[in-house]
Amino acid sequence: MIPATVTPFREDGSLCATGLANLTRRMLDAGCTGTVWPGSLGEGQTLSFEERSEGWRAISAASEGIGNAFATISAASTRDAVRQVETAANIGMRGCMILPPYVHKGSWREYRAHFEAMLSAAPLPMMLYNNPAAYIVDVSAQQVFDLAERHANLVAVKDSTGDARKLTALVAGNCGRTRKVGALVGLDDCAVEGARMGCSGWIAGLANALPAESVQLFQLAQSHAAADIAACDALYAWFLPLLRLDTVPDFVQLIKLVMAETGTGDERVRAPRQPVEGADRAKALDTIRRALASRPRKEVSAH
Repeated sequence: MIPATVTPFREDGSLCATGLANLTRRMLDAGCTGTVWPGSLGEGQTLSFEERSEGWRAISAASEGIGNAFATISAASTRDAVRQVETAANIGMRGCMILPPYVHKGSWREYRAHFEAMLSAAPLPMMLYNNPAAYIVDVSAQQVFDLAERHANLVAVKDSTGDARKLTALVAGNCGRTRKVGALVGLDDCAVEGARMGCSGWIAGLANALPAESVQLFQLAQSHAAADIAACDALYAWFLPLLRLDTVPDFVQLIKLVMAETGTGDERVRAPRQPVEGADRAKALDTIRRALASRPRKEVSAH
């Protein structure tokens, strides 16, 4: 259970490293095994190299002794991506989530070389992020396994395609393999389905606002006990309208809106993003407030 954490900003628009550290500790205290930053939800494309480094230092310190701090590596050029990996390793991050190069639309030969450069840049465990809707390339399960055969530190894939067949291909493809690659759910409204298919983790968004419920949901979803299955289905039915906020274009603003409504954060985003307004805001607030009004009060532990 690893939240992709948002980026807290000060009123002047600058990175709030203290807020990021506090958010990290809150996620880990709720039972998350680690955090990863700054991905799409963390507005990573808007952050400078210096801001990334400052944030990683804050997260690494906040995670010391209680959880794992993972760095999202994203850059338009391979050179910059390698520099990010090297910096994350020097800071003490426990692993990296590696993305394809922003903007570039090329051949698998070019993408493969980009991934391999990052995998070779530091002896850290790494997770490949597959999100073709956002980053153009769609990495197949076979391409993932081929990379893992060449690089033992490729240990997982975050899949955000929304295609259940991608997850089953990753889970089934591990059978008989010496070097297994964990499949992690990348979209919030696939968390239960992914867990029941055999996924080993969830890179979560709504966990920023509701970490305890997110941890509980994934634990219950991994259980085969009848009581836990029933409890999971009930919790999922309540949670699903909120989890779907993670799957729309304004997901960053909407998750920060949930944080504002739960008193766990604010709505500040970095331009060109702006907080949602008008009918979209009214609809989102109705969804959020209806869910929070019926928020489960008692936690059910998985057997």
